[in-house]
Amino acid sequence: MRRLLAVVATAAALLSGAACATTGEARIVVTTNILGDVVRQIVGDQATVTVLMKPGADPHSFAISAREANTMRTADLVVYNGLGLEEGVLHHVGAAREEGVPAVEVGALIKPMQYRDGDAAGQSDPHFWTDPARMGVAVRLLAAEIVATVDGVDPAVVRAGAQAYAQQVSDLDADLAARFATIPDRRRVLVTNHHVFGYLAERYELRVIGAVLPSGTTLASPSASDLASLVTAIEEHRVRAIFADTAQPARLAEVLAAEAGLDVRVVGLYSESLGEAGGEAASYLAMMRFNADAIIGGLSA
Repeated sequence: MRRLLAVVATAAALLSGAACATTGEARIVVTTNILGDVVRQIVGDQATVTVLMKPGADPHSFAISAREANTMRTADLVVYNGLGLEEGVLHHVGAAREEGVPAVEVGALIKPMQYRDGDAAGQSDPHFWTDPARMGVAVRLLAAEIVATVDGVDPAVVRAGAQAYAQQVSDLDADLAARFATIPDRRRVLVTNHHVFGYLAERYELRVIGAVLPSGTTLASPSASDLASLVTAIEEHRVRAIFADTAQPARLAEVLAAEAGLDVRVVGLYSESLGEAGGEAASYLAMMRFNADAIIGGLSA
């Protein structure tokens, strides 16, 4: 009996130790995979980072499981894009906050743009990551938030990680600026499947002249007059390509081009989600370079 009690006591001690180790580990939950990649670059091995949105998912419509919702409610910090982007997950962010979990809305920290037209006119545009300069600001602000909020991380390591990554983002910005500058003025126009590239257009002096879905969300539907106006704009500006999100089927853009007799290509971009691990857009930096290649190619062909 004594031997049995000793075994049970030892096992309990080991389990208690394991529980303490798990409890003491810093845990950050991030809603979108773009911000998830950024947070991982900042914190390195200082925290476990759980990303809710799967590669290739649509941030406007993806949902999470009950287990993932519980992970949010027991995290040390929740990082979310905000400004209405994660439409199916925002109520879980609110639930986590009610449980006392700190949550940082990154989009609200970087002086968001307002939509200028469409059914979202006047509302804040959540797609700030298409501007690397704003992402660089977000990196520094996120690092400060993590250091101030998350117990168990080494502030010096987090700040160093943020500084190194912010430099990579700055280098990306300089490279894209030089490359976009080579596009002739008459071709510096964008048509997308919904309003997602306003920040990129402002940063690199392009013009967004229309969208198949005249909205900031993929959950909207275009009217006949919306599509007619877009066809007119495409013809007037001699647009050569419509850029569609890889997270959403390009069928609507393809049907529009075919039925209107437009001589345009539909070009896929990773605009709202990273691609699969090991693929062409597996990180934020890779995604931005892929999109730049596709946009420049589409406008220059």
